[in-house]
Amino acid sequence: MKLIRPAAVLVALVGLVATACGGTAAPTSSPGASTQASAAATTQKLVIGFTASQTGAQNVASKKQTEGIQLWVDDVTKAGGIKIGSNTVLMPEIKFYDDESKTDRVQALYTKLINDDKVDFLLSPYSSGLVKAAAVVSEQNGKVMVTAGGADDATMEQGFKYIFQVYTPASKYLTGAIDLMLKLDPTIKKVAIVNEKDSFSTSVVAAAKPYAESKGLQVVVSEGYDTGATDFNPFINKIVAATPDAIIGGGHFQDGTTFAKQLYEKKVNARFIALLVAPPEPTFSDIGDAAQYIVGPSQWETQVKYTEAGAKALSVPFYGTTVETFTKSYTTKFNAPPSYHSAGGYAAGLMLQKALEDAQSTDQEKVRAAFDKLDLMTFFGHVKFSTEAKTHGKQVAHDMVYVQWLKDPSGKLATQIVWPLEAKSADAQLRK
Repeated sequence: MKLIRPAAVLVALVGLVATACGGTAAPTSSPGASTQASAAATTQKLVIGFTASQTGAQNVASKKQTEGIQLWVDDVTKAGGIKIGSNTVLMPEIKFYDDESKTDRVQALYTKLINDDKVDFLLSPYSSGLVKAAAVVSEQNGKVMVTAGGADDATMEQGFKYIFQVYTPASKYLTGAIDLMLKLDPTIKKVAIVNEKDSFSTSVVAAAKPYAESKGLQVVVSEGYDTGATDFNPFINKIVAATPDAIIGGGHFQDGTTFAKQLYEKKVNARFIALLVAPPEPTFSDIGDAAQYIVGPSQWETQVKYTEAGAKALSVPFYGTTVETFTKSYTTKFNAPPSYHSAGGYAAGLMLQKALEDAQSTDQEKVRAAFDKLDLMTFFGHVKFSTEAKTHGKQVAHDMVYVQWLKDPSGKLATQIVWPLEAKSADAQLRK
């Protein structure tokens, strides 16, 4: 099967991606461009629905995810669509609404996308809580949904048949950070865990706490905070009193950024800090020196090296665009570097594309069966889904990388990959 390459060929049809709430694009003719394949093929719309947090607590990461989806649609359209059968070409369009970062709106809007808008396939919202709400609706309606912004283990342990997870599960988010910490400083003994009390963050620390204890670490603080919290002084006071060597936890972008800033302002003395979600975002550096030395787990970074050679070493095929091409195309289109949320959105579309090509059909059952068989390397990394009944669709192959904000020789903050060691772009450093 021929792989889609960004800007590989010029074609007669160019899709206009929706950028407004609820917008739907329609392909238009491009004067002077034609191919023999498009002349012979029947062009068919492929409407893909989802919600985006254009407002609310999840809007920063959700915007990045939506941009990744938009770039994937652009690339598929430029390459001539998705060919199925002998003479059908699918031209993707997206239909989305603002979920305002609210689960009740997600449920109502995914029902609308399925029943009123008659979308062909679904992608997920951003954040595990919203993904869980969308997954229930999608599953009840027998509609395939690829989740890009949800890592919560619990969502993918309900025996769903139509939900497929691109992200590494939450239970693996901070275990690598603990390994990095002990490699960097084996004398660390006491750890404080402070996390958002949402499903995703709870899943992360539910795995990280026993993992830390299994490594001989003493968890001296284990506290949760409500979603939307902005004042972390009560937790910081407990941390200071317990004198931990390290702090791990966090939640999402806004709370994680605020927590990191207040830890710096209060001059909390911890040698190692790892937080969820916020550190990999390029705008985390807006908090200045408070960002320095903070470690964060990331699903993907621009420095990663997922290549055809790497795929060959794993005895799996490589599919789709390269890391370099994706990064360049995204940066050109959106005038900003991609985050892992951007890459996750693109990867979700890419997985749907591959499943459609393998199924050679838009039938939900055939596409679902094609997802079950996927085992491949992409620019996003190794992707494979569980076929066990309870964990069906859960991601089982993709690995996390860990970034740390460090200053370059000119004094400018930048993220570096510091773990695993074989993927590092710089050596990790303790807080000073």
